[in-house]
Amino acid sequence: MSVWMDLAKDVLHGHIITEEEALSILQTEDEELLSLLDGAYYIRKHFFGNDVLLNMIISTKTGYCPENCSYCSQSIESTAPIEKYTMMSSEEIVAGASKAVEAGVGTYCIVASGRGPTHHELDVIVDSVKQIKQKHSNLRICACLGILRDGQAEKLKAAGVDRYNHNINTSKAHHPQITTSHTYDDRVETVERIKQVGISPCSGVIVGMNESYNDIYEMGKALHELDADSIPVNFLNPIKGTKLENATRLTPTFCLKVLALFRYMNPSKEIRISGGREKNLRSLQPLGLYAANAIFVGHYLTTDGQEASSDYQMLSDLGFNVKQVESPL
Repeated sequence: MSVWMDLAKDVLHGHIITEEEALSILQTEDEELLSLLDGAYYIRKHFFGNDVLLNMIISTKTGYCPENCSYCSQSIESTAPIEKYTMMSSEEIVAGASKAVEAGVGTYCIVASGRGPTHHELDVIVDSVKQIKQKHSNLRICACLGILRDGQAEKLKAAGVDRYNHNINTSKAHHPQITTSHTYDDRVETVERIKQVGISPCSGVIVGMNESYNDIYEMGKALHELDADSIPVNFLNPIKGTKLENATRLTPTFCLKVLALFRYMNPSKEIRISGGREKNLRSLQPLGLYAANAIFVGHYLTTDGQEASSDYQMLSDLGFNVKQVESPL
């Protein structure tokens, strides 16, 4: 039995991964990768079997963001040539939900750019969610609208929002290198705010922003302490026109080690391979699902994903089960 399987069994008995163990995972020789993933799959299977959860994004507002996040093509400082538009209508958002249901998606992610929603934008989202819940009562709704102000989380909860996404993105120590227009604590405060009103917290990271191995460990530790129910793991897709356009490219094997680490550190949580999956994991995408148990289907915010048919074929080839429309949390 391998050291990684021993560690996986310890995790299932309540062991919390130490910094030393986390760094060992990230520095594992590639020859040990399958053994590492075997341990990650042992944990994943215990909690989720061979089920895979599908998520789909609708970008209801793109661009026009006053924040200076180094990775983002929608940042005020980005020169990336992206399509920009203001808030969609409720009709468009509701129509997107119907397409998600037709695709067998369990979670519909309503995303809007900006520091946080205006009163008008929040009203549109609230109206849309109410309509969606009337038509598709079992579809899980996740909103991702930025930093929330007093009273906004309560309105989203009352409308029927099941989950709210607000990523920590990176470690607290590395955060000032990524953005200065808001603080790490601003992000944590929004996650805590939505937890207080009974909305399921979704918070994740972006790996590949010139952070250290210790930063990656600190991300996993912070999400464990936040008790995030869903953890999207993004791998930076450097976009020309952003500050991080020349960031060092990740290797597929390192991405797999990161996914394994997050499974060992957050054993019972939904771990979703998110933005940058296709560009960074490349031909090793299927192996990622031995650690993660969820993916996005379709396109991301300003970058394209692979064809949904390819994702369904991948899952079928793996012998994994697409978990259909989820019951609300």
